Amino acid sequence: MIVAKNFVRIAAFALALAASAGASAQGSYPVKPVRWVVGYPAGGGTDFLARTVGAQVSQQISQPVLVDNRPGAGAIIASELVARSPGDGYTVFTADNGVLVYNPALYKKLPYDAEKDFAPVGMMGRSPLIITAAPNAGIADAKALLATLKASPGKYSIATPGTGSPHHLALELFQREAGVSLLHVPYKGGAPALQDLMGGQVPLMMLDLPSGVSAIKAGKVVPLLAMSAERVPQLPGIPTAKELGLAEVEAYTWQGLVTPAATPKELQARLGAELQKAMGDAGVRQRLYDAGWEVRPADASEMARYTEAERRKWQALIKARDIKLD
Repeated sequence: MIVAKNFVRIAAFALALAASAGASAQGSYPVKPVRWVVGYPAGGGTDFLARTVGAQVSQQISQPVLVDNRPGAGAIIASELVARSPGDGYTVFTADNGVLVYNPALYKKLPYDAEKDFAPVGMMGRSPLIITAAPNAGIADAKALLATLKASPGKYSIATPGTGSPHHLALELFQREAGVSLLHVPYKGGAPALQDLMGGQVPLMMLDLPSGVSAIKAGKVVPLLAMSAERVPQLPGIPTAKELGLAEVEAYTWQGLVTPAATPKELQARLGAELQKAMGDAGVRQRLYDAGWEVRPADASEMARYTEAERRKWQALIKARDIKLD
């Protein structure tokens, strides 16, 4: 009996010591560099956002924030890596609507669980999807686009960065609501698709502004129709789909920050506070705006609600259009 009581006391002391050590470690956080995983190549819009915000966070926490690009398979490779990483506050991940919303509906089997493996830290930014035309396509504006597509069903091809991308799903939504039919040409990434659009090899492209802002400013691409609730501030002359009577056509590519689900709540909250502070920095906001992003900071709870609403909307569309990737 005495042995049993001593064992209980020792076990309780050990648990208290461990809890104290954990609290102390969290109190001194961070004591080493933070790894920011990005599931897309360096130089793209997602990478730019991570590096811009990460540099500001680094100044705030007095530790390096190192961007780790792990491209491939629609960010599935990066998602699996983060899902299996320690929940110690030193790994964060740019999770977009592809990772959190589309992939679970597009694939029968994934090496990660979008709802269980990640904890939201906060939203960062979004960009509406825009239908653009090659200069030689002969389509000058949104009204001409709709008239042309209705008169020639299935004739015009339109490029996207790939099947299952936000761009592809925005295209599916547009076709359904507008009652038009286009020939989808999926590329392996946005850069080669944009090159072919500028070169006139493909007449149309579903484009996100961060990927195409330079080409649009240079007049190499003609923006026609924005799939946003309001006009895009960087393109005030381009009408929205809603203005043309397509009330349900609203689509964005968006970016949020997550950690592995096992990350302690205290560290999630600390990361969330640092993210919100960084997103409020005037210099960060201006750089992102110039690069084509709409800055949309939101805390973890807001991100969770937004993600759930997106799942209801887009997973229903994926099922209705019978889109599968395996």
